[in-house]
Amino acid sequence: MTTYGQMKMQEEKVFKDPVHRYVHVRDQVIWDLVKTREFQRLRRIKQLGTTYLVFHGAEHSRFNHSLGVYEIVRRIVDDVFKGRPEWDESERLLVLCAALLHDLGHGPFSHAFENVFETDHEYFTRQILLGDTEVNAVLSRVASDFPEKVAQVIEKTYPNELVVSLISSQIDADRMDYLQRDAYYTGVSYGHFDMERIMRVMRPRKNGVVIKDSGMHAVEHYIMSRYQMYLQIYFHPVSRSAEVILNNILKRVKALWREGYQFKVQPKPFESFFENNVSLEDYITLDESIMLAYFQFWMNEDDAILSDLSRRFVNRKLFQYTSLNPFEHPEVYSELRRLFSEAGFDPEYYLVHDSTSDLPYDFYRPGIEGTKKPIFLLMQDGQQCELSERSQIVEAIAGHIKVDHKVYYPEELFTDETVPELLRDEIKKLLYV
Repeated sequence: MTTYGQMKMQEEKVFKDPVHRYVHVRDQVIWDLVKTREFQRLRRIKQLGTTYLVFHGAEHSRFNHSLGVYEIVRRIVDDVFKGRPEWDESERLLVLCAALLHDLGHGPFSHAFENVFETDHEYFTRQILLGDTEVNAVLSRVASDFPEKVAQVIEKTYPNELVVSLISSQIDADRMDYLQRDAYYTGVSYGHFDMERIMRVMRPRKNGVVIKDSGMHAVEHYIMSRYQMYLQIYFHPVSRSAEVILNNILKRVKALWREGYQFKVQPKPFESFFENNVSLEDYITLDESIMLAYFQFWMNEDDAILSDLSRRFVNRKLFQYTSLNPFEHPEVYSELRRLFSEAGFDPEYYLVHDSTSDLPYDFYRPGIEGTKKPIFLLMQDGQQCELSERSQIVEAIAGHIKVDHKVYYPEELFTDETVPELLRDEIKKLLYV
């Protein structure tokens, strides 16, 4: 008798995909998961947050990406690992479900949203997997403990390190998809690498995926692609400007709510977030389409700061920036805050320090605590060797990206006739230290 977990669809379903050409679905469980409310919600969460305000093609969603990660893992376990003694075929469906659902708990504009409302997408991923959801109902049909196993793989606590490494390591399906997908949609060439070659030289081992030493050069290309994508896309200063404004909109709304401010349009979808009493239903319901609608409502609010910041985000009137590290020049930053206040620009919202160390991207840093397991090469004698010990290219760049500090501010300050010219000159002088 065929169990639900073993069921295949009578006819394979395919998604046309610009990165992988096709995403193939034959397992009934995977198809049922794609149709759930919680997975469909990912269509309304952008993969790259505010980056679309810089690279106009970057409108792709976490739905796109999640399907891509699933497809890469499917190809690895069905085409590369199948039949190898180190791979347990009984864990195939588990790793496919984990690949598909790994980003399930991301909120709207994930990074800024989590900063202000102190939410954790990993926590909500687990809640969606184990709570009263359509996703949980599908997973529970496989086995009563199956939702928990999927959660463990995503949380990196599942006992089989090989299964975890396909989703979360320095050369996992997650990274291999988002680098290529983000490059495609931003229109840059940095993120492209020879994934076909990498997959051909992948080998399953008890402690995770390893790469045959003959594939080292393909992996070097992959690491260089990551390096360039972080510098040119993920750390882009203008995208960070948009995120600074977004962050300050949410911060201002939260502050006004706590002060008892009467909004023209009550922000009902945000109330539980303001009160730190967020239910799973509240979290699932809020997406970027709702947030963008409220940004337009807030453009017409009486509060000048909220109205201005919302208008800036909606109409892309972003802050200017200059390189300045407040930790190295605390006296300069303190004086700037004083001068901004004197000029009538609240420094809490109009003078903002931002650094790339605050961004959720993990370039290759072998051996650094808190980073993902490094890449190991499988040598001809069967020994394993960490990539940067063999590759001069990787050794040269591993962990060497310098933290970039920027200070963001409204450029109009220098043309505002209500600000005395002498004051403007003082600010300008300090901003270009």
